[in-house]
Amino acid sequence: MRIFFKTVKNIIKETDKVLLLLCAITSAFGCVSVLSATLWSASEGSKITRDFIVMTFAVCTGLIIALVISLIDYEFIIKIAPFIGIFCIGIMIITLLFGVGPIERPDAKTWLKIGNTGIFFQPSEIVKIGFIITFGVHLEKLKGNINHPFSILQLALHAITPIALVIISGDMGSALVFMIITVVMLFIAGLHWGYFLAGGLLALASLPLAWIYILDGIQKDRFLALINPEAYPDIIYQQERGLAAIGGGGITGQGLFNGTLTQIPNAIPEAENDMIFTVIGEELGLIGCVVALLLLTGIIIRIIRTGRHDKIGNTKVMCYGVASMIAGQVIINIGMCLMLLPVIGITLPFFSAGGSSNLCIYFSIGLIMSFYRYNQQNELIHVSQSNIYNPFADI
Repeated sequence: MRIFFKTVKNIIKETDKVLLLLCAITSAFGCVSVLSATLWSASEGSKITRDFIVMTFAVCTGLIIALVISLIDYEFIIKIAPFIGIFCIGIMIITLLFGVGPIERPDAKTWLKIGNTGIFFQPSEIVKIGFIITFGVHLEKLKGNINHPFSILQLALHAITPIALVIISGDMGSALVFMIITVVMLFIAGLHWGYFLAGGLLALASLPLAWIYILDGIQKDRFLALINPEAYPDIIYQQERGLAAIGGGGITGQGLFNGTLTQIPNAIPEAENDMIFTVIGEELGLIGCVVALLLLTGIIIRIIRTGRHDKIGNTKVMCYGVASMIAGQVIINIGMCLMLLPVIGITLPFFSAGGSSNLCIYFSIGLIMSFYRYNQQNELIHVSQSNIYNPFADI
């Protein structure tokens, strides 16, 4: 029994309690926001909605999963990286074969339906985590030789594989997040700036081809609607209503569960998902939006801090990969809500409804806490070794 309590004590001591607390508070904020966004759909006499229940369950399960993953040794994660890569490719191929798309895009293959349960899972969410692990391991193996042309070719093939599979499935939003993760991880790993310049120029030159051959009709319309909203009233409707909700909230908001547009059924399409930030803006005002952004920023900074405290250089690039994933989704989602970017189906981490997105974000948090524990242990070993008396040190 004494050994058990000692083990629990060590686990608590080595856990990044600040990060876990920030995530729990942010998720609680998100759950309340989703409840408000879907309150109109609650059955008569009830103040609980299905989306709220699903998200709360996903968050609670996610917290447990994060704690379990945090106990996995870093070396074990490295060893199973090839199997993680195979799993990610396999599940994306299964999605392409048997997946389903949203109502507005039935031709897409972005979700897997789990039997007859009515539960859907978005594989690209877990593949992001798998990519961060496998790409981080790959970068570590090429450390010191990353700028060699053959290394660049290997890394390009590694990154293009999941991006291509996600694009083929019709999930352009996730593809963009993958690109952001790739660029940030390469930068942190020390890739020469010349490659970024060449890649940027190549991307610009490829835009016409992407417009013609990759984007479908509705995706093109979403871009054009930002330029000429009057010509695409049906396409821009969601964003216009969302922006009106944010504007109507003012500084302090209209009050939780009292938003003029939020509480009208479907007044803001997908208010609980892509447009959850508009709910916060309308009901809690500028103050609520700032609090949400501060919480998300705190999580990102804490993740980066874990990477910066890496003692042996193995986990830093992966920490920045997770931080860039969260930051990229935050920027894209809020850009959508403010009509600065087209709607591309990116959720706001910790806030948007959905079981798979919330579960998977906690997979990444568990990974970061594993790195934190690993770095803490290595720091203790380093300190203890440095305190060992060496009788020959003064000779």
